[in-house]
Amino acid sequence: MGRRIAAGRAPNGRARGRGVAPSGLRAGVRAVTTLSESEREQVARVLPGLWETAPPVTTACPRLVVPSPAWASWQRVAKRALDITVAAALLVLAAPLMLLIALAIKLDSPGPVIFRQRRVGKDGRPFTFYKFRGMVADAETRLHEVAHLNEVDGPIFKSRRDPRVTRVGRVLRRTSLDELPQLWNVLRGDMSLVGPRPPLPTEVTRYEPWQRDRLLVPGGITGLWQVSGRNLLGFEDMVRLDLEYITRWSLWLDLRILLRTILVVLTARGAY
Repeated sequence: MGRRIAAGRAPNGRARGRGVAPSGLRAGVRAVTTLSESEREQVARVLPGLWETAPPVTTACPRLVVPSPAWASWQRVAKRALDITVAAALLVLAAPLMLLIALAIKLDSPGPVIFRQRRVGKDGRPFTFYKFRGMVADAETRLHEVAHLNEVDGPIFKSRRDPRVTRVGRVLRRTSLDELPQLWNVLRGDMSLVGPRPPLPTEVTRYEPWQRDRLLVPGGITGLWQVSGRNLLGFEDMVRLDLEYITRWSLWLDLRILLRTILVVLTARGAY
């Protein structure tokens, strides 16, 4: 699990992408194929020029050319500095709100305030992931009971009708306030503010080889697919957008995603 897929070298000496390019799709052109027009517009606001002219790609061949991230040392330092600065500031500013959330959780249902879970980070390294508990305390052991309610394809589980979600949890999930404890993960270096959502180990075992490329960078609290439809997207579209983020990363892109995250949270679009 978490093994990095070996990348070859192209004739020009640049890293050849992991995975296989879609049939008829020229190198360097990427596509997300099952988004609606409005969802494509949402993505285009963050990544102008993403929708380049290219032959149609069918979901039967959902491959992208993904070069290994060639981030310079100063870029990595700048991204980490942004993470630490913003995460520390938000933790201080949100402290009173987090105390109120903790009290509401305790009054609403029995169990711990903070939910801890093993997730897979950069290069397949496991870490402890934190969030406010929004489900009943034994939610993980009851997953098999609600598996038939899953509304998303692929190895992940998401459902609007999940009976394990508590009353307070429904509010927290719609507003994404349950994610606030992950600011601690960012300070620890387990995660970044922006990046692919860190998966569960069981999800990674079901990845196709090309999907493992989303583990090439640290996972994030928010990311490109979160501001492009959130739970309205299918799993493969989520992965494609994660790979787009990796190949096009810049500090400016991170800032744009962070700013759009505020709007997405306020409108609760695609949240459940």
